[in-house]
Amino acid sequence: MADIHRRGWCDGTGGNFSCVVQRDPLQLLMAPSGVDKGRVQPEELILVNGEGQVIEGRGKASAETALHLEIVKQCGAGAVLHTHSQAGTLLSGWVCDHTSRGGHSSAAELRLRDLEMLKGLRGIHTHATELAIPVLPNDQDLQRLSAAARPLLPAAPYGLLIGGHGLYAWGVDLPEALRHLEILEFLLEQRWRLLLLECLAAAAGSALPAGG
Repeated sequence: MADIHRRGWCDGTGGNFSCVVQRDPLQLLMAPSGVDKGRVQPEELILVNGEGQVIEGRGKASAETALHLEIVKQCGAGAVLHTHSQAGTLLSGWVCDHTSRGGHSSAAELRLRDLEMLKGLRGIHTHATELAIPVLPNDQDLQRLSAAARPLLPAAPYGLLIGGHGLYAWGVDLPEALRHLEILEFLLEQRWRLLLLECLAAAAGSALPAGG
């Protein structure tokens, strides 16, 4: 958690992380709501059941626990990491904004392709790959948001974006979830920088005199 915080992916009390302790009955180890993820101590963690209720520890479970549970159930994830990075927040909001302008209000997607770092995701063995990260509009009703995410999760490439909010990344266990998070955050950072370069190039081109 502290390392993710140091990288600027969960500033303040942003973000949340969960790890499956057991599956039957389902129990997740999580940080309580409203704590600084860079400073939370092991003894402050809480144990949450499959209904999102705290069964051990002090503190309140985050409302986002509902989406963590949905990802665990639908994807067989062993750990889920939710971040609020600049790149994830910016790009997810940008995709949702452009989708809504086109008259759509449902899920959109962010496509990434032909990048060597894609091979850091489980099952991808060549850079000549295209993947689509689902992007859902943000919703303060986490039960409704989780229901909207449900049909998208089985095909999602270990990541889901929430518009103007951030990234959920997961894996079969905590080490894999961390690797997927690092890879996806790199790809998001690269994507927004590429968009910026394209805009700068277009602006420079429009400023050229005729015939230049």
